[in-house]
Amino acid sequence: MNSRAQQCLSVLRFVMGFLFIQHGLEKVWGFAGGRIDLDFSHLHALAGPIEVIGGTLMMLGLFTRTTAFILCGEMASAYFMSWAPRGFWPITNGGELAVLDCWMFLWLVFAGGGPWSLDALLARRKKPAGEFMAAAART
Repeated sequence: MNSRAQQCLSVLRFVMGFLFIQHGLEKVWGFAGGRIDLDFSHLHALAGPIEVIGGTLMMLGLFTRTTAFILCGEMASAYFMSWAPRGFWPITNGGELAVLDCWMFLWLVFAGGGPWSLDALLARRKKPAGEFMAAAART
């Protein structure tokens, strides 16, 4: 990808995290008039902390691929448990957002966080293993 596409990837990752964290905040703290759900015997309550933590990690671009994999799975299970029983087509059962989030997170699993992420910063700071071994052999 060219540099502008890489930068857009970083912006997309940030926006996905920003939007996703709001879903968690409404479950955990009732953000924007949401329904607080702290009954952790139900999956809906477990989704809140996952979405807050996952959205934050997405915004920072930290552990992007792993976080995106977990969030992709969460959205797939949310769709099949909450929306698919209402009908086959996402447009009629109300699950389009879950499907779109699932596929966007799946794409981020493979695309990564982009150049404006903590993952990229950490990768630039880390010395390649070959350089480290060569320096160790010289001493």
